[in-house]
Amino acid sequence: MATAPAILRRASRPPRQGTFEGHVVVFRHHPRARRYTLRLNRDNELVVTVPRGGSQREAAQFVARSRGWIDGQRLRRVGATGHTSDWSDGTRLLLRGRLVALEVTREHGRPLVRCGDERIFIADAAMNLRRPVEARLLQLARTELPLRTRELARAHDIAIARVTVRNQSSRWGSCSDTGVISLNWRLIQAPDAVRDYLIIHELMHRREMNHSMRFWRLVARACPGWREAEAWLDRHAVELGF
Repeated sequence: MATAPAILRRASRPPRQGTFEGHVVVFRHHPRARRYTLRLNRDNELVVTVPRGGSQREAAQFVARSRGWIDGQRLRRVGATGHTSDWSDGTRLLLRGRLVALEVTREHGRPLVRCGDERIFIADAAMNLRRPVEARLLQLARTELPLRTRELARAHDIAIARVTVRNQSSRWGSCSDTGVISLNWRLIQAPDAVRDYLIIHELMHRREMNHSMRFWRLVARACPGWREAEAWLDRHAVELGF
């Protein structure tokens, strides 16, 4: 009988954690999941989704079999803006699907950074630009994403309770049983069509709280270009910090 790799040491309370080749590994049991999945989050943790009926032993073996994928993710992150701690004049990032370069300049003697059409005043022209730029993008997301979500909810006759914009480390969005839609602020960096797909994806969970064939048929009817949107997300996830 195969034995589970020595990946995890059980914590006193869930989620259970351990290590695998220098990474913290977190097992998260999800009753609606149909298969094991693995994600390397922004904190460099391996997050394993364990489906209903799955075991920690099988999940550990799944992680061990995924060594090649893990190594590939490490390489992809080297130099990617979303995984670089220091942003400076000339750093390039995505904003509404367009690649823009940060430009440090002055206005009325005050230093500021231009990010596409955005003007962000900063304290010091030599400072690390990541924090002020991300703060501005978060502000934009918290203004624009809820408005667009409510528009699409009305268009598809879907009732929602409220919309939150958060800084999730391993997911684009979620929908609760009570109708709360949570979206990742990084959707402000995606093209409009991709942003809308992610919102529609979560809205369709108000009709089908799973990822069954029925759910995907609902998504396809509401968003015929969903496959292209998924492909864009796969290509650019690392640039956006995933």
